[in-house]
Amino acid sequence: MDARNTRLRYGTVAMTLHWLIAALVIANICLGLYFADLPHSDPSKFGLTQLHKSIGLTVLLLSLTRLVWRLINPIPPLPRGMNRGTRFVARATHFLLYFLIIAIPLSGWALVSSSPLGLPTMYFGLFQWPHISFLADMARDQKKLMVQNFAMIHIYLAWSAIVLIPIHVCGALYHQFVRRDDVLKRMLPGTDVTEPA
Repeated sequence: MDARNTRLRYGTVAMTLHWLIAALVIANICLGLYFADLPHSDPSKFGLTQLHKSIGLTVLLLSLTRLVWRLINPIPPLPRGMNRGTRFVARATHFLLYFLIIAIPLSGWALVSSSPLGLPTMYFGLFQWPHISFLADMARDQKKLMVQNFAMIHIYLAWSAIVLIPIHVCGALYHQFVRRDDVLKRMLPGTDVTEPA
């Protein structure tokens, strides 16, 4: 299988990034929902927060890589038999997912950077990830306002992903089991893909 995309299917680079980012995003959403309700006194909350931040920053790096790869490596076209409305929904969903997989971790990074607590982010316990300097250097009163804003943005974006991911999955299943085309197969390694109808 080619590393690059072809007109029939995604290449190994796009597939690997897609499934790795998907797994990390789902894991981080579950982790975020779990520890959000833990009391501050819970001894596991700090470690879970550090893990959540590390996974989020990994998603950010992988998502930027995926975006660059997509810009320099055209994706396979949608099947010719799709109507305009379905094409629009497919493209809009993909655009919004790309936006979210970059915006969610960015807003989280901004949230941590603007926190008056100034707690470090230890990237999987290996090294300290830097804060965004202009946010970290703000006065404490400014930080209190900014951290609330970034917290709300981060939450709204995460809930948007919670809504959009099932729509994306349903779209893939629709292609596989209703339209019976190869749209899902071209993102699965080891599957045979035929010329789009």
